[in-house]
Amino acid sequence: MKTLSHHDALVYVMVTMSAVDRTMTDQELARIGRLCRFLPVFDGFDDERLVAVSRECGALLAGAEGLDIVLEVIREALPPRLFDTAYALAVEIAAADLSVRDEEIRLLQLLRDRLGLDKLTCAAIERSAIARFRA
Repeated sequence: MKTLSHHDALVYVMVTMSAVDRTMTDQELARIGRLCRFLPVFDGFDDERLVAVSRECGALLAGAEGLDIVLEVIREALPPRLFDTAYALAVEIAAADLSVRDEEIRLLQLLRDRLGLDKLTCAAIERSAIARFRA
């Protein structure tokens, strides 16, 4: 398996969060595209690769032990300074449709544990999403 760039790994995070409840909503997909175009962490990322990277992630997820493999690939590809960024992107996608399901909560827990993030940092990221998405 090829080594992912940090851009690809962050896209994997978002695609995995979008797919975890077996439905990728239009809101989630649109948000992934906007985040890749807008956020400084994606500077230098070729938008034309978004679909291909998303498909690669989907193919890995569909395989045996797919989620575990994807989480490990993400952890290996990201520098530690981007672990909290990855978690923030996962929260952003989970909140995109204004409903966070049990599967999404479980994935956030798995991601937090895999990346070794502390609960206080994660709670702050989650709280900021609640404030941003409040109607």
